[in-house]
Formats: sequence, structure tokens, C-alpha cells
Amino acid sequence: MSKQTLVLLYGGRSAEREVSVLSAESVMRAVNYEKFFVKTYFITQTGDFIKTQEFASCPSADEKLMTNASIVLSQKIKPSDIYEEGAVVFPVLHGPMGEDGSIQGFLEVLKMPYVGTNILSSSVAMDKITTKHVLESAGVPQVAYTVYVEGADLEAVIAETLEKLSFPIFVKPANMGSSVGISRATSEAELRDAIDLALKYDSRILIEQGVTAREIEVGILGNSDVKTTEAGEVVKDVAFYDYQAKYIDNKITMDIPAKIDSKIMDQMRDYAASAFRAIGGCGLSRCDFFLTEDGQVYLNELNTMPGFTQWSMYPLLWENMGLAYPDLIEKLVDLAQEMFEKRESHLI
Repeated sequence: MSKQTLVLLYGGRSAEREVSVLSAESVMRAVNYEKFFVKTYFITQTGDFIKTQEFASCPSADEKLMTNASIVLSQKIKPSDIYEEGAVVFPVLHGPMGEDGSIQGFLEVLKMPYVGTNILSSSVAMDKITTKHVLESAGVPQVAYTVYVEGADLEAVIAETLEKLSFPIFVKPANMGSSVGISRATSEAELRDAIDLALKYDSRILIEQGVTAREIEVGILGNSDVKTTEAGEVVKDVAFYDYQAKYIDNKITMDIPAKIDSKIMDQMRDYAASAFRAIGGCGLSRCDFFLTEDGQVYLNELNTMPGFTQWSMYPLLWENMGLAYPDLIEKLVDLAQEMFEKRESHLI
């Protein structure tokens, strides 16, 4: 039986490109090479497409993918050259220009099936402010927040924030993930500095009420038939679970399943499925919740391309449900093909 080609797109132009490389290297080692032939393509920080390694069998543990520090420009290709009839693309890309609908639109123009959410749901979930509005309409609870958009009256937003929220306050770029550009403010001066930092990454800023809470995450898998995992918990050794703690120091451990009441677990799984449907999700996502000391549940974030590194929560959540990493990849490919066929059938 001939193998199916799985195209891994990784890297990208966003500040999360380093996480993408780690995720792609994990995926390329987890693939079932009895069923798949893997081709990898690196998207550079400047947006060039570079043809990189191909794998017919599992690469060695010391095999590394190309990064911005090791670009071979002679291998540069036109973006459309990734096309291969019958292939499925796994865009292991995080953040803007990868997880926001842009690459999804490109792949739909190429008529290639791809893993993950479609154009609309990717763009909605990528923008934290738009996500807030959509989830409010779906009745999914969230922490209190304000919004600053570059060019608006900053002093008015600061005044509204100080009236509506209390310290600590978290400031986030609306279109960034992996904790990039996020700050914790405990004073007005720190709030202003946090907004300045966030503006380096986006012109739309989400300002949220900080809560004392446990961080609980639920995995989602499916198209019309949406499945959820038991929740897992991030157990931190640091006060603020930032980019450095997540990906560089790895100062986290996880409880899977989370040690929470079964009713709260069920509530989170229901909210996760509702949120996924509200944004028109398909393929996969991970819902991140806050659980406060008094039992309040808030949906913090809906991540449409969660990390796939060896210590990432999403594959570990499904492993706990009995779906091993290689089988999870195969299921995602099946869902990608199913959605591709459905999209094509609607073009009548």
C-alpha cells in the first residue's frame, strides 16, 4: 500500500516561530511511517518558503529541522510548490500568519486538505477580543475585561480599567499566543508599561481582571461530532506562567486528569464544546479555563493550534483518553480530509 504524503508547514513570521519548530519536530517523530511519507517546509521570518527534509521513516533523535539560523536559501521555493495531489497539510504554525486564518485561506486556494480549524474559526479564535464577544453570545463565562485599540483615548481606557477591574491585571496582545507579550500589572504605572509592551505585538489590546485560580485545560477533537477530553491541570513552579516558563525553562508539571470535582469537570467539557461550536470550529482546539477557589469557572482562551511539543498538554490529554500520539495525528488527518470533501461539496 502506498503511503500518504503529510506536509508539515512550520516556522512562520510570528513571534511564536520557535515554538512552531519544537512542535514540528515532535510531530515528525510521532508520525506512523508505515502510513505516511513526511515532507517538511520551513516558512522563514520574512515569509519565504524553504523546502527542507523528507522522511520515509522515523528520524533519529538528534535530527533537527531548519530554523532562521540555518536557512539554506538555495532551497527556496514558490509557496504554491508545496502542492501535491492527495497530500494533507499539517500547518504546525502558531500565532499570526499561521493560526489566524491566513495560511488556511492559502491552503484552500491551493485545494489542499489541512489539519485544524477553517478560515473563519481560526481568525475569530486568534483575536482574543473577538473571541470574547462570540463567547459572550454563547453564554460561556469569562473574566471581566476592557479593551484598548491603538489610536483610541488611552486615558479613557485607563480610567475605565481602574474603575472596572482591580489589581492584579493582565494585559495581552489580542492576536498573540504562547504568552508572548503578556504582562501582569499591579499598579497603574505597570499597567501603562504593559500596554506599551503589548502594542509592540498588536494594535488591539485585551486588558483582563487577574484572578487567583487554577489553570485547567480541555482538549477538543472533531468536526460535526465534537469530542472532549478529561481536563488537565498546569501545575506551576513560577508565579506567572509566561513564555520563558513554558518553553525555555519548562518549569511546569501537569496533572492529567485534573484533581477537580466531577461536576466541574463535566461543566468545563460542556463549555469547551459550546465554545468550539460557537466559533464554527473543526479539527482540533484546546480550551483553557480558570477555576477559582470558590468554584467559579471562566474560559480564558480557545487555542486552535495548541502546542505539539513533547511536553504539550494537548497530545497528553488525548493520550489519557486512550488515543496515542501517532493515532491522534492520523485522526487529525482523517478529519482534515473529511472537512476538505465537505467544503468542496458545498461549491455547487
